[in-house]
Amino acid sequence: MNNDISNALALIASIFQEERSQLSETPILSLATPSQVISLRQYALPEGPQSIESVIHEATSIFTHRVQMNHPRFFGFIPAPTHPLSWIGEILTSLFNTHAGSWFQSSGPSAIEASLISFLAAKTGLPTDSAGGVFVSGGSMANLTALMMARDQMLESQEERMRGVVYVSDQTHLSVAKGLRVLGFMDSQIRKVPTDSMYRLDVDFLREMVRADRAAALLPFIVVASCGTTNTGSVDPLSAIADFAQQEKMWMHVDGAYGASIVLSNSYGHLADGLGRADSISWDAHKWLFQTYACGIVLARNKKHLSDSFATDAEYVRDAVTADETPNFWNFGMELTRPARAMKLWFTMRVLGSKALGRLIDHGFSLAERAEVELQQMRDWEILSPATLAIVVFRYAPFGMNERELDELNITISRKLLKENIAGVLTTKLQGKTVLRICAVSPELSLEDMTEVIAKIDETARSLL
Repeated sequence: MNNDISNALALIASIFQEERSQLSETPILSLATPSQVISLRQYALPEGPQSIESVIHEATSIFTHRVQMNHPRFFGFIPAPTHPLSWIGEILTSLFNTHAGSWFQSSGPSAIEASLISFLAAKTGLPTDSAGGVFVSGGSMANLTALMMARDQMLESQEERMRGVVYVSDQTHLSVAKGLRVLGFMDSQIRKVPTDSMYRLDVDFLREMVRADRAAALLPFIVVASCGTTNTGSVDPLSAIADFAQQEKMWMHVDGAYGASIVLSNSYGHLADGLGRADSISWDAHKWLFQTYACGIVLARNKKHLSDSFATDAEYVRDAVTADETPNFWNFGMELTRPARAMKLWFTMRVLGSKALGRLIDHGFSLAERAEVELQQMRDWEILSPATLAIVVFRYAPFGMNERELDELNITISRKLLKENIAGVLTTKLQGKTVLRICAVSPELSLEDMTEVIAKIDETARSLL
């Protein structure tokens, strides 16, 4: 068996190397056909024992049917161009299979997690003497954790919770509304604040809405700002929102799942000014810090607020009781059993160094800016949201077509680009229009590659007229 395991690891390493070396040539999307689904489901049925090698090849076949989120020319959603160092960190984490819930079970990895949390919190501008946090599965869980903290700190009774009101923008990520439902809030308790011409939360509208809700005997208790919206990469006016939240004695949460990574940028960190004034921040390392799924972070201005909401005790964990300097991370979030998620990010940053990681983040800005410049030089293209945090939103709009026709045309362009493996440029809605969107964060894509991609997008669009 030991030889089989060694051979299996060597085979997996060779598959990894082959995948990376051929990444640009592989299909961006391979969707399983109905007949393939039938075959795939047969793999899931337990049968007699199989050789390790044969099951590895089966797994490779199964994983073939997916969107290549790390493909250099996939620009949909938030891509996941995983750094190979994160993959190695993931392997090491799985190798030792540490239970990272308590200090007793994982004092080594817990020490790293605590120190990494302190480092990241300081980078956002949170106070070093009180801030804390915990690694979670991703932005959805980070937002849920932060929302629960806010509810518990700001609304003392069930009656107050029934009158509580939450303020988000019309660009806020859908995971916030989902988290609020999990916590028992009704849709009627959520206010969508309009955004300005740059798709940032409009503080004047926020002020009016809070005033109206207070007049109606409701309890405004939290405003959710964004540092890097999914649609446009916009950063809300964080300092102005913080001023307002402080004045109104409201909690300020910042969804930085995508954009908080810019605090590690060498050139663009200033775009997150005001982030450190938040009461809580969500952050995904598996987005713009190039980690494998699932590696999210929630930060709190006061780490005690995390334990106020999540600390538990039982007879069977009495041996794991610790002090502040030796934290039990199961008291900072929902999970009791949890992997040592921080270790792969630590490994990546330890090998690369912060400056090199910052350059990788900066490259995304350059890619989106190059795409915008190229589009501006071409006929019949409109920029609806300029390059912001590596995201640019645009559409093909030749003269003489009505809005419905333009919507259908841009949908067709997106589908044709995917079908012909040119690029994964998906659609979204902005100003009621169907538009194309590029989120360009892959270090594997050069500026020259981006110029070529835009030329092919233009060629594809014109071929459809």
